[in-house]
Amino acid sequence: MAQVAATADTPGNTASGIAFIQPRDWTRTTAGNATIFAAPEGTLKIAVVEVGAATDASAAAKAGWSAFSPQSNRRPRLVTPAAPGDGWDERVSLAYETAPSERAAVSALALRKGTAWTVVITEGSEAVANKRSAATGTIVGSLRPAGYQRETFAGKTAHRLTPERITLLRDFVADAAKTLEVPGVGLALIDNGKVVWQGGIGVRALGSTQPVTAHTKFMIASNTKGMATLLLSVLADEGKLRWDQKVTELYPQFRLGSDEVTRSVEVRHLVCACTGLPRKDYAFILADGGAPASDTFTQLAVTQPTSKFGELFQYNNLMASAAGYLGGHLAYPDMEIGAAFDRAMQTRIFTPLGMRDTTFDLKIGESGDWAQPHSYDIDGRMTLMTNGFNHLIVPHRPAGGAWSSAADMTRYVQLELSKGIGPNGKRIVSEANILERRKHNVSLGEDAWYGMGLMDRTESGVNVVTHGGTLQGYHSNFYALPESGIGAVILTNSDTGPAMFAPFLRRILEVVYDGKPEAVQAIAPAAARQKASVAARRARLTVPGDAAVLNGLASAYRSPEGLNLTVRDRDGAKWVTAGFIEGPAATRKNTDGSVSLVTVAPGSIGVDALIGTAGGKRTLSIRDSQHEYLYTEVAQ
Repeated sequence: MAQVAATADTPGNTASGIAFIQPRDWTRTTAGNATIFAAPEGTLKIAVVEVGAATDASAAAKAGWSAFSPQSNRRPRLVTPAAPGDGWDERVSLAYETAPSERAAVSALALRKGTAWTVVITEGSEAVANKRSAATGTIVGSLRPAGYQRETFAGKTAHRLTPERITLLRDFVADAAKTLEVPGVGLALIDNGKVVWQGGIGVRALGSTQPVTAHTKFMIASNTKGMATLLLSVLADEGKLRWDQKVTELYPQFRLGSDEVTRSVEVRHLVCACTGLPRKDYAFILADGGAPASDTFTQLAVTQPTSKFGELFQYNNLMASAAGYLGGHLAYPDMEIGAAFDRAMQTRIFTPLGMRDTTFDLKIGESGDWAQPHSYDIDGRMTLMTNGFNHLIVPHRPAGGAWSSAADMTRYVQLELSKGIGPNGKRIVSEANILERRKHNVSLGEDAWYGMGLMDRTESGVNVVTHGGTLQGYHSNFYALPESGIGAVILTNSDTGPAMFAPFLRRILEVVYDGKPEAVQAIAPAAARQKASVAARRARLTVPGDAAVLNGLASAYRSPEGLNLTVRDRDGAKWVTAGFIEGPAATRKNTDGSVSLVTVAPGSIGVDALIGTAGGKRTLSIRDSQHEYLYTEVAQ
């Protein structure tokens, strides 16, 4: 099994002609009917196994495991089909049970062309899988059957968005929202740089008859990042910064991990997702409320990169937050950095663009015409939630704290399409500095790159500038197609909303370029997959939690970072509070015999803590893929 190393992303084919891309720095070996890719760390592998005929996806996956890892006895806990695509007649995802002690990423994807199955198995370190998510996505996303020719619209003239085509797009979103149980959607469409339709679909909240309008406010989450980098672009025009300027020259208090790393950071690095800093969101999700804006810099000072500059895509909200606060400081150096950022965004971005609905003020956001967040509860019912969890973003709001509407977001997208000229015809930012944000800093996968608060990708031969945003119950996206002057904004108030985003872009391309109809068939499987995922999670839990386990917990815990967790009696049940997470307690017995404490309030983010002991004291351990927070009981 000779190893083949790649010094750059390299296209190739398996023995039967299945196309793939081997990521830079990964090795490739062939063993029988398996083509195996290994990450540089050696602790993560992706095997592409050409199984051949099989009765169904589960049988194909079992055969794939036998070829790749005969000693494995993993059993799938969730099997969910996806829509056909990329030349495959059938696609089925399989998720496997893992024990907390493994810290492993394990999954399979069964792909069928005709009667022949190909199984893609991912197995290895969860931390490495997270760190190298762009590379794993490149491998899996590039797999196509032998002889398949990708559809391309390159060089084709786009149709204009006539009333008939607008109706096709609106109907698609309305039908998708119904299938995915999304209560409300803010939607806007742009053609030739002009707004051709904006408005709403559905209601602001379940149980209400108040409709979503063009001016209904949603939290746009990480779409704030592109607006914050737009502020930096304006400040670059004003001569207040250079993209290659060291951050410490502009803000001497800035520190990142070590002196060496700190000295290396340039302004562009704050929002390039290429500095090697992993996500560290639990550091503020689990924190008590009331932190000042300066907490961004406090946390960055103790954060270390886990990969080299420019090596990998790793998304870090704290760095993006620092970028916005740097801009605020440069605009108004005598103000507190949070207030300075808010004022700079208002005077340099929102007011010049005429964005009257857009704000960072929670009281304004949560009043008047605003959409409220929703998610599935533990039993799979779509449920109205409070917005308390999302208040966590306030201290780090340049990374995701803006409220906006479809009407306002169209003005932002129009600016992108015009390369810096506002809807009123006045230039707001130079072409050079608005386009600086689209430069390819690091690969996101096949034909996709991250710039500065923006993603640039090629979709079926069409250039698309885009970015998404995610908070609990709020999800947003926009698409700008610079070559045709077409753009779109989509804002949703449910955790099921993102399932329509990729199909929506596909539907735009179908309508504009007469593409093959694929978007509609992607929605029903996505809805079924989400329902199945909720059901599978519920099946693993004891709700309410095992009384013996819950009664054995301490009432208060604290981590070395100063994070607090409490377990209290509330309404006849145990209730857990950890920073911005609150919810009733359930328990889960894991495959290794350990037990976890799990909150089951509606929403996609909760506590999942391993129960243990250390030094004679009770402990709870919460971890994401690259960090662990160990709580130890404290006296009350």
